[in-house]
Amino acid sequence: MSGHAHGSGGGHGHSHAVSADADSRKLTIALALILGFMLLEVVAGIVGDSLALLSDAGHMLTDAAAIGFSLVAIRLAARPAKGVMTYGLKRVEILSAQINGVTLLVLALVISFEAVRRLFEPPEVKGGLVLAVAIVGIGVNLAAVSILARANRTSLNVEGSFQHILTDLYAFIATAIAGALVLWLGWQRADPIASLLVAALMLRAAYGLLRDSGRVFLEAAPAGVDPDEIGRALAAQPDVREVHDLHVWEISSGFPALTAHVLVAPDCDCHATRRRLADLLGERFGITHTTLQVDHAQPPQALQIATRAKIRES
Repeated sequence: MSGHAHGSGGGHGHSHAVSADADSRKLTIALALILGFMLLEVVAGIVGDSLALLSDAGHMLTDAAAIGFSLVAIRLAARPAKGVMTYGLKRVEILSAQINGVTLLVLALVISFEAVRRLFEPPEVKGGLVLAVAIVGIGVNLAAVSILARANRTSLNVEGSFQHILTDLYAFIATAIAGALVLWLGWQRADPIASLLVAALMLRAAYGLLRDSGRVFLEAAPAGVDPDEIGRALAAQPDVREVHDLHVWEISSGFPALTAHVLVAPDCDCHATRRRLADLLGERFGITHTTLQVDHAQPPQALQIATRAKIRES
């Protein structure tokens, strides 16, 4: 006897749609801010011969691409499940997060290479221009970070865009400090050193996104969920004799799923037990998408008869 249990579909689907629409609006506003300032920064970086500004502009380009892909991913993930896509396109959001992580990683390596080269051959950087643009950039990115901080960051897709912009904010702070050092002290190497700091922040953000999205693609248990604890909790319930083939994974951000085979006492009500176990998983572990196969365990007498029959056959 098998059963499938999940939360009420109507309310959950409606709230998810509302959240997705709100996230889309926030991402669109952030995208407009990023694109507008990026164009200004490219011009300033070329005029001021600043790698820090150009690396910031390159990062902002990946910010814009990341946000654009996130917007597409939200739309695709909202499509209903049909045909061979039995879960819909929800994992497109995880793919978006992984792409964000890869772009941060590649950009960090490129910037690091160029920064090391400029440490040995520092160009003449216009510190005043770098400082002015960086201060404006801090304001723009503060606005974008503030907008996305209010979005649903439990979604790895949204979190990927947020990490891009947050890293860019740190980058502008480092660039402003570098511009001030060049302007007041004439220390040209401050520019590539700031770029190396930015690259380190990118690597840190990339690692987090790749780790979390990789867990979903490898179908590991969601972070903070202990399958052994779940198994013990299920096995400790009245009438439950054995729990095996227990699998816990995430279909997408905030969408955990569980399957298990449960053996129960020969004389118990399978349906009632399954409902009780499903309620336990939802209330205690926050897992509402569950598929539980519940079977009666064979009584000891039946096992003895079956064993004797096998002996006679042999």
